[in-house]
Amino acid sequence: MLACIRRTTFFTFIPRFNKLLVLTVATEETDGFLRFMQSANYFNYTVKVLGMGETWKGGDVGRSIGGGQKVRLLKEAMEALADQEDLVVLSVDSYDLVFSGGPEEILRKFQQANHKVLFAAEGLIWPDKKLAEKYPAIRSGKRYLNSGGIIGFAPYINRVVSQWNLHDNDDDQLFYTKMYLDPLQRQTLNMTLDHKCQIFQNLNGAVDEVLLKFGTDRVRVRNTVYDSLPVVVHGNGNTKIYLNSLANYVPNTWNYELGCSHCDDDIVDLSQLKEYPNVLVGVFIEQPTPFLPEFFKRLLTLDYPKDKLNIFVHNNVSVYHEKHIQKFWQENRNVFNTFKVVGPEENLSQGEARNMGMDICRKDATCDYYFSLDTDVMLTNRQTLKLLIEQNRKIIGPLVTRHGKLWSNFWGALSLDGYYARSEDYVDIVQRKRVGMWNIPFMAHVYLVKGSALRNELKERNVFVLEKLDPDMALCRNVREMGVFMYITNRHDFGRLISTANYNISHYNNDLWQIFQNPVDWKEKYIHQNYTQIFTENYMEEPCPDVFWFPVFSEKACDEIVEEMEHYGSWSGGKHEDKRISGGYETVPTDDIHMRQIGYDKEWLHFIREFISPITLKVFSGYFTKGYSIMNFVVKYTPERQAYLRPHHDSSTFTINIALNNKDTDFQGGGCRFHRYNCSLNSPRKGWSFMHPGRLTHLHEGLPTTNGTRYIAISFIDP
Repeated sequence: MLACIRRTTFFTFIPRFNKLLVLTVATEETDGFLRFMQSANYFNYTVKVLGMGETWKGGDVGRSIGGGQKVRLLKEAMEALADQEDLVVLSVDSYDLVFSGGPEEILRKFQQANHKVLFAAEGLIWPDKKLAEKYPAIRSGKRYLNSGGIIGFAPYINRVVSQWNLHDNDDDQLFYTKMYLDPLQRQTLNMTLDHKCQIFQNLNGAVDEVLLKFGTDRVRVRNTVYDSLPVVVHGNGNTKIYLNSLANYVPNTWNYELGCSHCDDDIVDLSQLKEYPNVLVGVFIEQPTPFLPEFFKRLLTLDYPKDKLNIFVHNNVSVYHEKHIQKFWQENRNVFNTFKVVGPEENLSQGEARNMGMDICRKDATCDYYFSLDTDVMLTNRQTLKLLIEQNRKIIGPLVTRHGKLWSNFWGALSLDGYYARSEDYVDIVQRKRVGMWNIPFMAHVYLVKGSALRNELKERNVFVLEKLDPDMALCRNVREMGVFMYITNRHDFGRLISTANYNISHYNNDLWQIFQNPVDWKEKYIHQNYTQIFTENYMEEPCPDVFWFPVFSEKACDEIVEEMEHYGSWSGGKHEDKRISGGYETVPTDDIHMRQIGYDKEWLHFIREFISPITLKVFSGYFTKGYSIMNFVVKYTPERQAYLRPHHDSSTFTINIALNNKDTDFQGGGCRFHRYNCSLNSPRKGWSFMHPGRLTHLHEGLPTTNGTRYIAISFIDP
């Protein structure tokens, strides 16, 4: 987590033993360095930073030999400390290291080691494997030296580093290794290794040895092999991602008692700003996406000044989504500060389009933030953009998950080949059992990037393109290699991911078919807003005995079902001969189209089981429906074709009859009369359904439609 650096003073006195000074090399204030300082400040270490502002000439130590510049800087610093015999010097890396314990513990453990100089140890040898046989034999523990951690009395540390006469890009670990392997030097300087990780825990080759140990005040790292609690945790080699995961907890970042202790560090109070930051919103439609109009509505309702929002849309879907974009643009082009659309005619790859969006912000000095948003993200929290800006991170995304699944927009860990791996805490974060802000190795779909980061650390303009990687993986890999931390926050409910897999766009209204893949969005769009009140407030009527009347469909559902039927167009004509049904003859025919004819039978039956069956349990006490029907159809009544239906019983245990359009607006007349009770219903409400018994008691007829066209959806349930 980022935090302001507290400039510490030298030579804090430690009771019972010597003074401790931490020396570290850092040429720039990376995210890793700021995290290191935060952990040092937590334990009140006295820290001196060497080389800040210098050009790094020590090579790429993450991939090859190098790091000699660290020894040179340490040598220069030790010249002024060489005669301080009561001073203990701790030399550590900073970009990939955190403290798990305090100075008193380090000094106590150093005293117990009973040597003048103590190096960190690891189980892997670097950089010269041929030197392995020259190491002293040990009974147990880690055998090989690691230069990322050194502790010793100042005069002895000075005697070690004063022998350095190499170049900045020579290897620091090789220098220390050769000195340690010289028996005379090892004896004269009284050097040893921290074989059992009492002070130093190097993670390279030891990830499986390490667990988190949760305490009441803070979290420790525990080495399970040696049952030790290391004080210095070093993510050397390829373990930096694992260190990031540990540092989400260590030393006091998050625990079960207090939750996230640093989530409110360095936050931006938007209420104190003279004006809101300018944000470029990059919207990406990379495949056919259900509920796109609803996505745009949510974008429009974000609680953020629209004159501070600039919109960039990349549409990679030819024809199908153009009508959605055009409608949104026409209605809102003057709402936002700017509005730019790049369509499929530009023939941009996904990576090129994402680079373009990010580069627009990068080149504009007034662009404070870049908000990348894929159209499969449904942001239900109108405060999302404000909440992300307030967290004040270079890159941060809101947690969004797929309904009912563990699928989310982040990975908690990476496999050795750089793909998905499940971290220990992934499920708890997704299910919000652990709430906070998490440093993670991969994110996609939705994230906020500081404009200043784009113009500095992320100034490379081709971050979304890497061979054999998709654009999201390419971006995250580039970001990690640039030393920038990515965070996901689950401090609030932000929204969800919708599924775009197998989205069939061959229908007239394709979202109607999404009842299985995206049930929450389907319900929000197509189920009446008052439906749940049926159960909470008994929101239904009984206009005739055992005839129940309740809201079930939204106006949008009614309109789209009618449009779908008219688009199909093959109405039956109300003839007795009907090859669609068993026996081929209908005694009481209607002018209709069956759900099966438009490929909607499976979806309709699911609708019955999900939304009609619960009502059945409520109104027909003791009856448990199977939710099964073989007759599901839309009826069309017009004076010209079929205006009414003669008295009849339905072939069902009970029937639903849903009004799909408005009386007096779309048609005149119509309704239903139940003969036994001499009860007529002639004012159907659009989206409302009648439910009544089908056999024996409820002989009924369809009353004449005198003008216009009336549409109703019928199901004979449990025939």
